Amino acid sequence: MGRHLAESSAEQALDTPASGPGRRQKVAGRGRSLRRRVMLVVAIAGPGLIAANAGNDAGGIATYASAGSQYRYDALFVMVLITVGLVVVQEMSARLGAITGKGLAALIREEFSIRMTSLALGALLVANVGIVVSEFAGIGAAFELFGVSRYVTVPLAAVAIWVLVLFGSYRYAERVFLLLSLAFLAYPIAAGLGHPNWAQVGLHTALPDFSTSKGFILLVVALIGTTISPYMQLYNAAAVVDRGIGPEEYPAERVDTVAGAIFADLISWFIIVATAAAIGGTGALSSAKEAAIALRPVAGPAAELLFGLGLIGASALAGAVVPLSTSYALAEAIGVERSVSRRFREAPLFLGLFTAQVVIGAAVALVPVNLITLLIGTQVLQGVVTPITLVFILVLANRRSVLGAFVNGRIFKVVAGIAVALVAAMAVLLVVLTVLGWFGIS
Repeated sequence: MGRHLAESSAEQALDTPASGPGRRQKVAGRGRSLRRRVMLVVAIAGPGLIAANAGNDAGGIATYASAGSQYRYDALFVMVLITVGLVVVQEMSARLGAITGKGLAALIREEFSIRMTSLALGALLVANVGIVVSEFAGIGAAFELFGVSRYVTVPLAAVAIWVLVLFGSYRYAERVFLLLSLAFLAYPIAAGLGHPNWAQVGLHTALPDFSTSKGFILLVVALIGTTISPYMQLYNAAAVVDRGIGPEEYPAERVDTVAGAIFADLISWFIIVATAAAIGGTGALSSAKEAAIALRPVAGPAAELLFGLGLIGASALAGAVVPLSTSYALAEAIGVERSVSRRFREAPLFLGLFTAQVVIGAAVALVPVNLITLLIGTQVLQGVVTPITLVFILVLANRRSVLGAFVNGRIFKVVAGIAVALVAAMAVLLVVLTVLGWFGIS
């Protein structure tokens, strides 16, 4: 029956004239089909896309821009490998949340010792507060590109983020986070304005071009550290639970998580391309603002404008997601109410922690502190937390007692093990090299 209907429809389509009602119906049908596809993307997009995009924060943009300005296109192949690792880790964290109905911190508390959980979450809290400071500093720096004082924009941004989380529902907050994610589309346009050599871009993306210099190795470590951060996995699993995603909805969430990781790293790839094409070979950069200013003489004011707009969206998104990931984790570990959809009296610890982080982050960002020193210290703490968190995720995803039939398969287990081992090793290397640097040992 279905086949005959399909054949009949095909015959009618062939008999339809090039103009007239039939053609108008076909055009309208295409329009409806496009709208359905857009609505499908909107329906699927959620925690996975938001968590991955939050990794492209102010510190991340500075690192990617510095990779392009210092080593041109050499780091593009590294980003391909990092993307594989990010997809694997984010997928496991989302699967754990969807199948168990619990966030990572709650699962770690149940499956491992309280001492290990306390160590990981204590370092996470301190590291994330440092990251929140950098996000509000990024917002202030971006608006200063447009001549607006940080003493105006940082407090306003802090109030806006606080109001969004405390007085909105999870669904409403998610829509705003997804809207902020659109700001990342500024970077592909900025890359085009830099007129890169696309043949060289493609070659360096497809083939490895590694340097054995200490500087390049440190850059690779920094790229891994800024792309695969513990707060991303903690937020991803917790947001999946907060959204009410269960085993039945997980196939769609898996698409969101994998696509989100790929999209986020594609944006990182474009940032490297943009800066490599415009200012490649000029040396390292210390901030995303510095990258935006450096682009103006070469790629024009439009590139600077786009870089600034992308920095505003990126910093605002991470300025909400990072403190939320901390609040989710600590509330889960203690076993108290945690949800963006709850009011303050229903989830005082969860929302109180979020409020405190936003206040501290915005206040410190307005004080003339050395943000580079702060970021280095934050990176060290991230380097401590990352291996612990990733090993927890891998062990949990391998346990049939936790995931049942959704446990890691044989091939996935090997790939995930290699990815986690490499990322953990790079994180430990970053800590060791940074600490040695404090004592003047290079």
